[in-house]
Amino acid sequence: MDAFAKRTRRCQQRLRTVGADAAVLFPSTNLFYVSGFEEHPGERHLFLFVPVSGDPVFVVPDMYGEQIADESWVSDIRTWSDGDDPLELVGDVVDEFELRGGHLLADDTMWALFTQDLRSALPDATFGLVSEVLEPLRMRKDEAEIEALRRAGEVADEVCVEIRELGEEAIGMTERELAQEIESRLSGAGGDEPAFDTIVGSGPNGAKPHHGHGDRQIGYGDPVVLDFGAFVDGYPGDQTRTVVFAGTPPEEFDRVHRAVREAQQAGVEAVEPGVTAESVDTATREVIESYGYGEQFIHRTGHGVGLDVHEGPYIVSGNDLELQSGMVFSIEPGVYIPGEFGVRIEDLVVVTADGCERLNDSPRTWQGL
Repeated sequence: MDAFAKRTRRCQQRLRTVGADAAVLFPSTNLFYVSGFEEHPGERHLFLFVPVSGDPVFVVPDMYGEQIADESWVSDIRTWSDGDDPLELVGDVVDEFELRGGHLLADDTMWALFTQDLRSALPDATFGLVSEVLEPLRMRKDEAEIEALRRAGEVADEVCVEIRELGEEAIGMTERELAQEIESRLSGAGGDEPAFDTIVGSGPNGAKPHHGHGDRQIGYGDPVVLDFGAFVDGYPGDQTRTVVFAGTPPEEFDRVHRAVREAQQAGVEAVEPGVTAESVDTATREVIESYGYGEQFIHRTGHGVGLDVHEGPYIVSGNDLELQSGMVFSIEPGVYIPGEFGVRIEDLVVVTADGCERLNDSPRTWQGL
């Protein structure tokens, strides 16, 4: 059976478990996950109805019919033409699956325009979010997904080493110029496209966790936070290192970097099946607190990674989810000294039968190579 078809059948099993009658998907990573069809949201109504049993049905504009037939395992594709009312076709599917008074789970990212139309077409139905059934499935990656994530990690590792080897050549470059250099090298190393907006945070900009990159020039002794990755076969790399390309860093920097590196290692060592996501966050946080920087660690320890760069499981205080083999997430503690510098070290890990496998292995020291 096609891998996407297997995912759809698991989705239907989950629908039965939670007492829902159907999932209604919209152009998103959820839609791709179960159907194999990938598209960005648009102004036209495009839905995939996944009933609790039986085969799913696409309701799509005419222009997508042939494309979906080529790309998806789903064979029931019903099209509407510009000028038609797509909700008439939706009504036919709803009646066929007897959903008028049912409980439907809509795609979490569905635009309000389309959720409102669904509610208008099904005034007696109740609605929830499809993450209730798909998030537990998507959190545990199959071997093909893990292999794509491994390759994405290798691309990030290769580029990280190359960028660090710039050494003194990076001095005088702007953050934007270095980000462009990183993205060019990601492509050259086999990445399909950047997984997110590359972060190059130099000096005081490194104290802003999601700074991005700007026109500040990198100077001697500047700590520089480098956070980047590329998609490979639909799955992203995501790695962070904090380096000094040349010169002497601020006096406190080495101690902060040591605290973050030890915290990151503690987080990795805490991972194994059965422990909670919260306990991994606690492991990193305790190390940083022991160095006196607890108040400067201002975000969670990590996030799941898959078709979306940020997805479950979230490695954060209060999350009592027990980790299971096949889950993939980041471990990325950081310390941020406002107006001076920041330090973050990040690797992706996959939970194994007795611990975890790191998907990144470039040097974690701060000295240039």
